[in-house]
Amino acid sequence: MSNFLFIFTSGTTGFPKAARVGHLKAIMSMAFFQMCGATSDDIVYITLPLYHMSASLLGIGGCIQLGATCVLRKKFSATQFWKDCVKYNVTVVQYIGELCRYLVNHAVVPEENSHSVWLAAGSGLRSDVWKEFAERFHTLKVREGYGLTEASIGFLNYTDEIGPIGRASYFNKLTVPFELLRYDTQTYEPFRTVSGRCVRAHIGEVGILVAPVTAMNQFLGYAGNKVQSEKKLIKDVFVTGDLYFNTGDLLLQDHRGFLYFRDRIGDTFRWKGENVSTMEVSEVLCLLDFIQEANVYGVTVPGYEGRAGMAAIVLKHEHKLHGPKLYYHLVETLPAYAWPWFLRIQPSLDVTETFKQQKVKLVQEGFNPKITKDHMYFLDITQKDYLLLNVSLYEDIVDGKIKL
Repeated sequence: MSNFLFIFTSGTTGFPKAARVGHLKAIMSMAFFQMCGATSDDIVYITLPLYHMSASLLGIGGCIQLGATCVLRKKFSATQFWKDCVKYNVTVVQYIGELCRYLVNHAVVPEENSHSVWLAAGSGLRSDVWKEFAERFHTLKVREGYGLTEASIGFLNYTDEIGPIGRASYFNKLTVPFELLRYDTQTYEPFRTVSGRCVRAHIGEVGILVAPVTAMNQFLGYAGNKVQSEKKLIKDVFVTGDLYFNTGDLLLQDHRGFLYFRDRIGDTFRWKGENVSTMEVSEVLCLLDFIQEANVYGVTVPGYEGRAGMAAIVLKHEHKLHGPKLYYHLVETLPAYAWPWFLRIQPSLDVTETFKQQKVKLVQEGFNPKITKDHMYFLDITQKDYLLLNVSLYEDIVDGKIKL
């Protein structure tokens, strides 16, 4: 099967891989803006890098498919975003979730209330940011979608419901079928019964999103990487011989059929026998008035199974860390196993070119104050506060003198 092009994965939880993209996948991607309601009369503003699928196939390809005008900016700028929209009479903007968060965190500019943008289309928009984004830039319709570079499985929230990535309608499942599978909470592999078959997740239960490999949902694999390609496939899921693509994403379907993105398997971690969603903890942390950004991950601690929660955070301008306030906020919003035991204060977070948070280096460096100049803090339950993590305190934790 011939390739249309190669697109490298973002590499947020590992090294980037060159995904083979076929012609059918390309054509389907180019219909994104049209599915969101855009027309040839629209002027589309794109600030994302063209070597990723969002800007290239959905963005540029979508403009070509519509016959719409495209305004390209070399690099995203929160300061210039709305100024550009006014200057070029932009009517449609394409986003990645973090891009929207940068905009709502930015100081007010006059142009944000005088633009002609009616549609924001993209993916990865967190519910808390979504609500603030829609309220502050009030003329916008938001169309949140979900898609993958490697396969054709995808969803689009065509309603005004804040939070879902799409809806599991009869038509959707007919054209691009999918399943949510129960998974082993230790290995994150799909759970199998004694007979060796997988089990569908119940309504309201988080499951791994998988899709049958078909003529409409092709998986061409990663160029020159047969091992990684085969890791994405699951065989004998429901019957002998069937073949499914494993997205590695955890989704939930509610009783109305709405689908919600919960986390990526590479991002979740296990602590005190429980699964911790980095996305959920990050959203909770960012509700505090002194935290601008949070990147949550798990770190190994000698003598403990699983990984303890840790968060790299960026404080808002002219704000300081308020340990007791953070502690009581966690008590009210999260179960104890999900609390971040360690904090790392950073001037900015490391992200990919599409604003996806980098975790690999942070996980490797852990909570050792000897290998970074960033200030780190440790949650002291007895004092209900976060204490500055110095070398002495670090060694006491590693030696088991202080219990988590």
